[in-house]
Amino acid sequence: KKKKTGTLSMMRTEGLQPVLGAELYEKLQTCRTLVVGAGGIGCELLKNLVMTGFRNIDVIDLDTIDVTNLNRQFLFQRQHVGSSKCKVARESVLGFNPDVSITARHGNVMSAEYDISFFEGFDVVINALDNLAARKHVNRMCLAAAVPLVESGSAGYLGQAQPIVKGRTECYECEPKPQPKTYPVCTIRNTPSAPIHCIVWAKFLFAQLFGTAEDENDVSPDSSDPSAQGDKSASGKDKVEAGAAAEAGTPRLTTRQWAEQCGYDADKLFLKLFVDDINVLLTLTNLWKNRAPPRPVCVDEAMAPHQQPQPEEALPDQRLWAMQECRDVFIQSVKKLHVAMKEQGDLSWDKDDDTAMDFVAAAANMRCHSFGLPQKSRFDVKSMAGNIIPAIATTNAVVAGLVVMEALKVLSGDYDRLRMVFVARGARGNRLLAPLLPSKPRPQCHACGRPPPLDVVANLQVATVGDLVQEVLRQHFGLIAPAVSFQRRDGDAVGSVVELVSSDEDDLEIQKEKVFPCTLQAKGIVNGTTLTVSDDMQKLTFELRLRHTDEVSKDHKFVVTAELPQAQEEKEEEVAANQAASAKSKVADADDVVEIVVEDGDQKVAPKRGSDDAEEDGQQGDAGAGRSKRARD
Repeated sequence: KKKKTGTLSMMRTEGLQPVLGAELYEKLQTCRTLVVGAGGIGCELLKNLVMTGFRNIDVIDLDTIDVTNLNRQFLFQRQHVGSSKCKVARESVLGFNPDVSITARHGNVMSAEYDISFFEGFDVVINALDNLAARKHVNRMCLAAAVPLVESGSAGYLGQAQPIVKGRTECYECEPKPQPKTYPVCTIRNTPSAPIHCIVWAKFLFAQLFGTAEDENDVSPDSSDPSAQGDKSASGKDKVEAGAAAEAGTPRLTTRQWAEQCGYDADKLFLKLFVDDINVLLTLTNLWKNRAPPRPVCVDEAMAPHQQPQPEEALPDQRLWAMQECRDVFIQSVKKLHVAMKEQGDLSWDKDDDTAMDFVAAAANMRCHSFGLPQKSRFDVKSMAGNIIPAIATTNAVVAGLVVMEALKVLSGDYDRLRMVFVARGARGNRLLAPLLPSKPRPQCHACGRPPPLDVVANLQVATVGDLVQEVLRQHFGLIAPAVSFQRRDGDAVGSVVELVSSDEDDLEIQKEKVFPCTLQAKGIVNGTTLTVSDDMQKLTFELRLRHTDEVSKDHKFVVTAELPQAQEEKEEEVAANQAASAKSKVADADDVVEIVVEDGDQKVAPKRGSDDAEEDGQQGDAGAGRSKRARD
């Protein structure tokens, strides 16, 4: 058996030395490689690394194998469903070359155990991730540890590979990435204006009824909506219920509590959600002064009045449901999901669970009908609710090959030959690949450069310290353990340094209770105050300059207004590069992400605009300017 194993290993690697050269071949025998992610690209990548001669590999992944992974993540089979991705990937890859040392780490790469010293132990790091926060984190850790990183991503037929070397190339954050689209809760509960709002509402409803219910995502009408303030009507059912509850000394029931109280009676749930709750909303008359009011669902209507009849030859999933059909599907789904919840405990919504998908499609369409919005087919609802861009196994294979090529250049020290490569059909003529010279690091980048203070606009009298930490530091900048300090201003003089937020875990609970609820103004922050922000884990420090405004955004309490300004000559170079391009590729941020594109007041689902393959510097930015957006598998 040992003889056969040795022979197999030799047969698969004996031709490598003449191709790679003796020096690089020996380097591969001793270098340590970290692969972050064992999904679509990660599976192809691990196979490629082993077959190329890499002998010491660590792989980190937090996920477990789902049946939907099997069509493209070829290291996994049906019997592996539910198992750790990185552990199964390790066992499968060892079948290609048993002599390779592979360490599988089932965990979150953003956890404290994977610190700077951990990253310093590797010669090259390769990302095959599926979310923005983790990508930013690994980028910063590699910069802090001075370890080369190779980024990768795919979206349908599009993909890219990006080498990142500290001080030589731009990093992953040299251009700001688009933030995930969010919606105000009051819009979801009270005044949806697009089908996506109703779909989000239906997913909230699923979680409320069958999953882990969160009070802030309750779907009941919200009388505290600022748009409804000033409504003095006392006859509304909402106010009657609230008043009765107050008199009884009990809070108003949440959707989950109401469902439990009625024994999850599907007919009663239908009446509450699509008739009674709509009538409650109608009592909030201030909401409908400048909007068309909703109307309760009438199941006798065969089709919404604004909806065109569907062709008879339409596929079942692409056909619009009449209200009677929506109601029937909703009733049956509630019954099935209630049984499943009693057997399994709290459920998680999954686009590939037919019953869960039917529930969301039916509920969303009845909600759309109530508010006079276009209905969507089950197929469209699944795409929007599941954030689907189809993953193509062949694209992942091409990208994984490109990544290994760039990793070999990094390990050989051949930095002049590094290329950022985009995969796009018809990118330039009939060429599939578009290689570009990597751009230089941006001095304004808060991750790899020394930027001037970034302007952040907020109402300092309203925004709290907790809002700053969550919305700006954690969500926008992706910090793990942020610390914030500033110099207090006493008139025109600068006073002592104040520690606003500590990164010490022992202080976190005290801060949440005593500091986070305070407004920024109450903590001594005024218009023009400069905050020094740091993250010891990511070895990152930058400054934010707060600007006061009396206006508050509906979507966000903070707006970062001055991030990474471009020099005029850089913009001119980009324009010239774009004019010379024959086509643009549109690589999305992930193989499972959609963007809501607003057109004439309606919203449509479209893949996020992506990397501009014809652009010489390969930068990320607004699609309208022809600038690229990084992909991830």
